[in-house]
Amino acid sequence: MLLPRQDKFFDLFDKQAENIAKAAELYHQLVEKADFSPEKVRRMHEMEHYGDELMHSTINTLNETFITPFDREDILALANRLDDIMDNIYLLTKRFHLYKISQPTQFSKRLSSVIEQTTKALQHTLAALRNKKHMKETQDYCVEINRLENEGDVIKDEAISFLFDNEKDPIMVLKQKELYEIAETTTDCCEHVANLVESILVKNN
Repeated sequence: MLLPRQDKFFDLFDKQAENIAKAAELYHQLVEKADFSPEKVRRMHEMEHYGDELMHSTINTLNETFITPFDREDILALANRLDDIMDNIYLLTKRFHLYKISQPTQFSKRLSSVIEQTTKALQHTLAALRNKKHMKETQDYCVEINRLENEGDVIKDEAISFLFDNEKDPIMVLKQKELYEIAETTTDCCEHVANLVESILVKNN
């Protein structure tokens, strides 16, 4: 018999959000310290792998559950979009290591800070799924995530403009441009999750 396991989904989403926030904090530290050693990349890979395990656990729980707290399609979409954020943070870490960027730019540092702030706000947003009484607070966090995503867009545009004006090495232009774009995509992914949470809350209010 397929029994409802409502809390299990919320527990898994909370764990995904916590793992993402910790990864973003670690990434910010690595950028600030310019430390993308193999050891640090392995540590981030472990976090990315743990995120994959949580996503698969969500899918398995979905397959084993008849009654879900909200639409099955939304549960699956939320798990996948959270996984996209973790994948991007790991990709950034790996690219810094592979591209041998010895000194991250001030733009990369600012973007890493925005990513960290956004994932922390996202953590609060997901926690509110468990309790609809916090809907107003959740909407405030979603607004903050949108603001941070816009800030990330502005920083990325400034970074690429500065890069084209000042960097003479075409290979370095390609490397840095990709790093800026992946960082901005990471904040985009956070905004997508926030929008999905808002949609879920409206549909189930």
